[in-house]
Amino acid sequence: MGPKFDPNEVKYVYLRAVGGEVGATSSLAPKVGPLGLSPKKIGDDIAKATGDWKGLKVTVQLKIQNRQAQVSVVPSAAALIIKALKEPPRDRKKVKNVKHHGNIKMDDIYYAARVMRPRSLAKNFSGTVCEILGTARSVGCTIDGQTPQDLIDQIKDGEFECPDE
Repeated sequence: MGPKFDPNEVKYVYLRAVGGEVGATSSLAPKVGPLGLSPKKIGDDIAKATGDWKGLKVTVQLKIQNRQAQVSVVPSAAALIIKALKEPPRDRKKVKNVKHHGNIKMDDIYYAARVMRPRSLAKNFSGTVCEILGTARSVGCTIDGQTPQDLIDQIKDGEFECPDE
């Protein structure tokens, strides 16, 4: 028998889930089963918490304390950019290799950079903005009609000013 269960201990479990969908309980069971939680109930909680990220793959953080799980979404840079494009939710099983060519505002990039700032490796805010612009480039969208690479070059040359935080 393992060590005695401590009711005040907090455990964090990170999962990748598709927004608004109940994941397979078979993939949840080995992660949350040993902690004394029901995979079906956790799957429903995740689907409820990721409702506004419909069709996008997002990372979900489960904070487990006293056999109670709190679900929070930890969005990635790509998920924030695709959400800013305001595309209609697509059916993952039917539509594959989708290209996201749209146009988003620089304010959306700043918003995504502020959300990602705690997890960014950049020294200052303009570096985080460049990280988000790089993700926008790989997603395939434009920012205010310009390519993300042009904006990155302008920020590095000092032609484009980023706000502080």
